[in-house]
Amino acid sequence: MKTPSTAPKVLRPLKGVRILSLALNLPGPAAMMRLQAMGATCSKLEPPAPASMPAGTPGDPMGMYNLPAYTSLHQGIRVMQADLKTAKGQAQLHKVLARSDVLLTSFRPSALDKLGLGWVGLKKRYPTLSMVAIVGAPGARAEEPGHDLTYMAEAGLLIGMDTPPSLYADMGGSLMASEAVLQVHMQRMASGKGAHIEVALSEAAHYLALPRHWGLTTAKGSVGGSHAGYRIYPCKDGRVAFAALEPHFAQRLMQAAGQSQSDVRTMSRPESHSTIASFVKGQTCKQLDALSVQKDIPLFTLKG
Repeated sequence: MKTPSTAPKVLRPLKGVRILSLALNLPGPAAMMRLQAMGATCSKLEPPAPASMPAGTPGDPMGMYNLPAYTSLHQGIRVMQADLKTAKGQAQLHKVLARSDVLLTSFRPSALDKLGLGWVGLKKRYPTLSMVAIVGAPGARAEEPGHDLTYMAEAGLLIGMDTPPSLYADMGGSLMASEAVLQVHMQRMASGKGAHIEVALSEAAHYLALPRHWGLTTAKGSVGGSHAGYRIYPCKDGRVAFAALEPHFAQRLMQAAGQSQSDVRTMSRPESHSTIASFVKGQTCKQLDALSVQKDIPLFTLKG
């Protein structure tokens, strides 16, 4: 008797949907990676690489400054090169567009207009084609220069002088772009006509910053350092990140640290912080990992 598979079923809601991307750098390719995972057939048209670069160099700047990242992002995606400023490149573009369902871009509106890719003109030429346009900032600000770091700064997500550990606006924007493709696909299924959505990276950064604006992650916020059970502490051979936020988790942590009683109010008191800090300082990562299993406490250890 055949044993039924326990692997989760993979949903592919975009199976059969053909997407052409002109989007360069990180947000567009990251969105395409997600869209391909949802079943879409993905193609990309890049500009030719500079003549000074070796043959076979990608035309996307990402391929020039981080080839491993570029390679990972483009697995399974058909990549072509064309100079869209030439008649030959335009012919190649429209040959692919004629059999595409969604166009993904990351140019400023003025650049799209120069390439003949403004939404009004595209809609007339290809009534069933949808477009998702990734821009830096929304509406009238779409012509402003910017990048992930400036959008993060605007959203209040930069603390101190260190650059963030990830490109949050770009990656958040890529998720919004993939969500927008799902939206235009559903709209087309309902109406038979293409739709247009603009996705702004600055808005993605502001969305990710909402917990901070709500006060959750500020120094006085429960997940910003005021709650003794939701903090990073040094241990004997590294660090440990505790996420014992709920009362039952917090109580187990405090009991492990030698304090029998705790509630939401006591977890913000200095003595609760010092109790946990003192306990953790004498523990190794291995001991804390065992504690997590034995007492069902959410934590993650970091050696070194």
